Amino acid sequence: MNLKRDFNTVTLVLIPVAIAINIAIGQIVYSLKIPVVVAYLDSIGTVLVGVLAGPWAGALTGLLSNLIWGLTGLNVTYAPFAGVAAVIGLLAGLFAEAGWMRKVWKVVLGGAITGLVAAVISAPIAAYVFGGVTGGGTDVLVAAFRQAGLDVLGASMAQGVASDPLDKVITFLIVWLIVRGLPARFLARFPRAENVQ
Repeated sequence: MNLKRDFNTVTLVLIPVAIAINIAIGQIVYSLKIPVVVAYLDSIGTVLVGVLAGPWAGALTGLLSNLIWGLTGLNVTYAPFAGVAAVIGLLAGLFAEAGWMRKVWKVVLGGAITGLVAAVISAPIAAYVFGGVTGGGTDVLVAAFRQAGLDVLGASMAQGVASDPLDKVITFLIVWLIVRGLPARFLARFPRAENVQ
């Protein structure tokens, strides 16, 4: 692990851009309040940084995205999930280091695993901080699971397991397509370019 290499000038420029991507796309999806949203798409920037600049840069991007998003008042529900966003960036970087961003089936598997981990970590936050209701489209799923007899934690966990893996698979696939579309000369500027070539 070489933090100085990972946090080069290109990474320091990419992180704020990635944070803006997370907030812009995530806020649009959140604002639509589509019932039973299958994807939040609020971690594309985080995964992109994790893949191109390493797990620690990805973790920092996720953490800062949620803190900025929540503490600026754009969407206060995001700040308590900052640790979850950091884990998503960390996992994206670790999967990329392991070569999982080179084959599409591994991209899908990495996204699914990341989604399951995110669901397990975020369920207690959703349940105990927000009573299972975060204001997003997935609140419909929480209500359905509550109606089926689950308690708040169980309903929040079931909702996360039902939606988070699909969201992260879509996110990882979007990042995979972005990275594959970047010119080799541009890609070479990133500290972890070898993870995707």
